[in-house]
Amino acid sequence: MLRVFGRTRFRILQGCNPPDTIFLLALLLRPFGVRFIFDHHDLTPELLEAKFKTPGRLFSALTRLAERLSFRVASVSIATNESFKEIAISRGDKPPDRVFVVRNCPDLTRLGPLPNRKGPGSQNHLQVVYVGFMASQDGLDLLLSSIEHIVKHERRQDTKFMLVGGGTALAELRSIASEKGLDCFVTFTGHVSHDDVIKYLSDADIGVAPDPKTSMNDNSTMIKILEYMAFGLPTVLFDLKEGRRSAGPAALYARPNDPIDFANQITRLLDSPELREKLGKCGRERIEESLNWETEKTVLLEAYRTALRA
Repeated sequence: MLRVFGRTRFRILQGCNPPDTIFLLALLLRPFGVRFIFDHHDLTPELLEAKFKTPGRLFSALTRLAERLSFRVASVSIATNESFKEIAISRGDKPPDRVFVVRNCPDLTRLGPLPNRKGPGSQNHLQVVYVGFMASQDGLDLLLSSIEHIVKHERRQDTKFMLVGGGTALAELRSIASEKGLDCFVTFTGHVSHDDVIKYLSDADIGVAPDPKTSMNDNSTMIKILEYMAFGLPTVLFDLKEGRRSAGPAALYARPNDPIDFANQITRLLDSPELREKLGKCGRERIEESLNWETEKTVLLEAYRTALRA
């Protein structure tokens, strides 16, 4: 960082978390007039709890201290949604005019629906897609339980489930799917390129976001939901506060952490081409009207101007 500063004399250091320790670098550069923007991506104390259940008092206290110091050192803070802004104000003591909501919205110049490329052999199959990282807090185990219900209890043979992405839980999830006898219906792609993600989203009929209700997920915006909407896909998710703020009427909402109700909402969409088209069109309109990068980048630029004036 010091080598870069010596070469460019940058005026702003923007650090996204986790970890919440980049404020230490900001303190190092403060005597040279560099302003720090805390790009608040994750609720680290809640993330710690979601991943480790009982992380211990000392570790929890340290994460909250690091979060508070990050807010304290920052000239301005960027929040990914309104819930994060409320936390910056209440937990981080940031003045409201120093907190800017900049959502991780799709860039419609790089992301948009492509022509459907389903081959003749796929005409009798619908495709449900999950795109994202696969870790213990992302609810893929709940999704596999939902798929098992759809396949075994509802006896549906017309649906394929594409789970796109890598992660720390991938090997375990593959094992669970095999134990449940779902290998013929579930495909794990592993980590793929951006172009491949676009192809999977373009070929899909429904997008799913099985993130369970936790204090972290309830306050977080899931970028996959906005991506589904950008591709005109109807979405099924658990009823989370920020999830509902993102998708609005473009999704069906299951009872939190209930895989059977999640399966029922997927089945509603599988059984109704009209409902799929209605929700997909609504989602795409929300992206085009406001939830896109062309709109959000104006807020980011204002955050930079405010930091330079601070």
